Amino acid sequence: MNKDTFEEKWEQIKEDVQEKWEKLTTEDLEAVKGNAKVLVDKLQEKYGMTREAAEKAIEDLKEKFKK
Repeated sequence: MNKDTFEEKWEQIKEDVQEKWEKLTTEDLEAVKGNAKVLVDKLQEKYGMTREAAEKAIEDLKEKFKK
């Protein structure tokens, strides 16, 4: 899934993100607005993930919505 598709499907993806990473607030998700790089930063901040782990988690999420 490319960047544009991630942004286009953000409203759908956001629900899964909120379920999977409950520490992310509504404000966090609004700040992301479909930007995977911002989501990586938020995962690092809230969960103490390494950049690589956060990027892998986002790639896994993208695969789920690739259809």
